[in-house]
Amino acid sequence: MTALQHTHLEGIAEYADALDTVCRQAKHDLYLFEKNFDGLGFNSEARYETLRQFLLGGNSLHILAHDTHYLTTLCPRVMMLLRQFDQRMAIRQTAKHQLHITTPFCVADNTHYVRRFHFDDPRGLLALNDPENACTLASQFMEMWRSSHSNIPISTLGL
Repeated sequence: MTALQHTHLEGIAEYADALDTVCRQAKHDLYLFEKNFDGLGFNSEARYETLRQFLLGGNSLHILAHDTHYLTTLCPRVMMLLRQFDQRMAIRQTAKHQLHITTPFCVADNTHYVRRFHFDDPRGLLALNDPENACTLASQFMEMWRSSHSNIPISTLGL
């Protein structure tokens, strides 16, 4: 068994790198929750390729945001993934009664996670091989997911 590893994060750049680490660790399920995903590299080619490889493996990606506007308008790579993998990937917006939740996080396989302490606080924690706390976050995510809704069209309509 691999040892528990906690790494404290001091800024957004470290948090974005930790997101990449957790995304690369994922082998089955990946849950991402943020306010809006702005400034975290979700339209970068590297993140796109990491998520694409994950989805090509038949895995499941769930993205949850308080505001999906950034993803839908300024992240064409994320939208390409959604169109290509609509059976294994979903993006939803949280319900209004959940807007008080201000702790963003990402969980991979109920084992690894990264979280910040608040949307406005760049400090956070990367945890590898911490299933107890990862499962708690995954449960929180699924509770939020059940009352969220999708407001993102998968296809582009035009004449």
